[in-house]
Amino acid sequence: MTLQIRPLTKEAFAPFGDVISVRENDHFLINNGSTERYHDLAKVQLLNGGRALINIFRATPLTYPLKITMVERHPLGSQAFVPMSGLPYLVVVAPAGEDVNSADLQAFYADRDQGINYHAGTWHHPVLALHEISDFLVVDRGGDGENCDEWFFEEQDDITLGQSVDDFIW
Repeated sequence: MTLQIRPLTKEAFAPFGDVISVRENDHFLINNGSTERYHDLAKVQLLNGGRALINIFRATPLTYPLKITMVERHPLGSQAFVPMSGLPYLVVVAPAGEDVNSADLQAFYADRDQGINYHAGTWHHPVLALHEISDFLVVDRGGDGENCDEWFFEEQDDITLGQSVDDFIW
């Protein structure tokens, strides 16, 4: 099975979380008209008494074609990724639930100005830098409780993403 990459849009990503971007969003002026505020772009979820963490993740590009062997989820909170390096990246997701069916995986191409926020429990592949080492501002949940579950696919699932990194120069 080869995952087809789609452009990241608010509507297409809605079942999995929020797109953090000025695209497709309204704004209003603040600071005496000198600043456009794009308000409430992501729903930060902190379940079971957690607290918000702000981190930087530095991601190294992987080799393509990429065999998707696992996904993870964070059942106790959302997890947002905002690119800081001005580079596009990939997002692989599946709906929240107790398990994952490989047929439910979806892949998105995120432009350099689009962040994403996974809703609590949404299955996703770890961050996928494309062309260079990339930094991401990450907002997620800290606190008591196990907040990272991993799901490993069976060998026969044979899930592939792209043929080469050149597939992702849009």
